[in-house]
Amino acid sequence: MSIITLTTDFGTGSPYVAAMKGVILSINPDATLVDITHDIRPQDIRHGAVVLADVTGLYPDDTVHVAVVDPGVGTDRPIVFTRIGKQNYVVPDNGLLGELLERMPADQVVRIENRQYWREPVSNTFHGRDIMAPVAAHLSLGVSPEKLGPPAETTSKLELPKPRVRPGRIDGVVLEVDSFGNLITNITADMLVGYPTDERVCIVCGIYETYGILSAYAQQHPDMFVALVASSGRLELAIVEGNAAERLGLQAGTPVTVAWD
Repeated sequence: MSIITLTTDFGTGSPYVAAMKGVILSINPDATLVDITHDIRPQDIRHGAVVLADVTGLYPDDTVHVAVVDPGVGTDRPIVFTRIGKQNYVVPDNGLLGELLERMPADQVVRIENRQYWREPVSNTFHGRDIMAPVAAHLSLGVSPEKLGPPAETTSKLELPKPRVRPGRIDGVVLEVDSFGNLITNITADMLVGYPTDERVCIVCGIYETYGILSAYAQQHPDMFVALVASSGRLELAIVEGNAAERLGLQAGTPVTVAWD
């Protein structure tokens, strides 16, 4: 089974997504195509990096992950094949793999330069269709990464904001807003180990605050502002049965503080 995933900032229902799928299927009609998301915030490399780090490791070994969040399209920024763990990635070398590389070093990096595996002619504005999609399709058919181009030293790093841990408090930020409007922070469950999770802990996001870290949304009443650890292993802020981002006007980059008495 050949699995190829797509992650882009094109928007749900974009014809650009369909164009990439058409290219892939014309090369490998038996490929299984999976949309991770096409709702990465436009040109937001950090958002894309977090999604790739949280999701792609759940796929079967040797899945090919194509990510197109590419504000530098048409410039001389490289496109790379990268092997991390047992997963394969075809991405612009702009930091999209930064969060993954924080967790695990790359086993192989190849700069994609062999036009034999591209679609011609190549548009300066759509490398996702003309380079990344056909390369992913060829990889899914068993083409060796070494045939794509020369080895590279590493891929571009990405400086995600790091939480600041001090006695009695952790200062972080909202990393992303999920499809429910929940606010996913850069404060991880590991950072909360050993601290109380009851009403002795106060979580502040922007001008809003809540007390206690819940284990389920249903532990509070509808419309209440709550904190809990999300499935990603990060602290999440939400409104029960509501959209926290819309209701409170909060977004990625909003400061978050967790403090204990």
